[in-house]
Amino acid sequence: MFKKILIANRGEIALRIQRACRELGIHTVVVHSEADTEAKYVKLADESVCIGPAPASESYLRADRLVQAALQTRCTALHPGWGFLAENSRFASLCAQHGVTFVGPRPAVMELLGAKTPAKRAMRAAGLSLIPGSDGPLADVDSALRCAGEIGYPVLLKADFGGGGRGMRFNGSTVAQRAPEMRYAVTSSSAATCRP
Repeated sequence: MFKKILIANRGEIALRIQRACRELGIHTVVVHSEADTEAKYVKLADESVCIGPAPASESYLRADRLVQAALQTRCTALHPGWGFLAENSRFASLCAQHGVTFVGPRPAVMELLGAKTPAKRAMRAAGLSLIPGSDGPLADVDSALRCAGEIGYPVLLKADFGGGGRGMRFNGSTVAQRAPEMRYAVTSSSAATCRP
């Protein structure tokens, strides 16, 4: 069990991780930007480290500063929470390079599952059932229409990499109810995959 964890996130996310650590008897170190100095999660932490100015790009998204904060406070683990760098395999690798345990998937797992096409291949190879859909990015409108015809409408077009579901809507740009909407959606997307 870890004795001291750096929480590489802020706000409600950091509070939830703090609460779990407290219940497990784990000492917490939080990071914060200059703008979050008086935030509740900072006040409730066992220790805190300021990692930079208010913009997330200059603080919470700076992997080097997060690992440095873990090392300077002698944390043996780093919990990324969600968002920010939580799904960044390079960040997880950087933690490992410096002897800090990344609380989450190993970098190789993140790389494998970060894009839909290799993730589907890995699941198929493991014998898991898959939702019907394209085997990879759609090459053109005709292949998209063929795929949609095979699996049936409505279909959802998603980027091969990313696209966690936010903003999915029935307006023809991401969800197609019939062929004309599919044609429009494919011509306005890049590297999309198709599924019901």
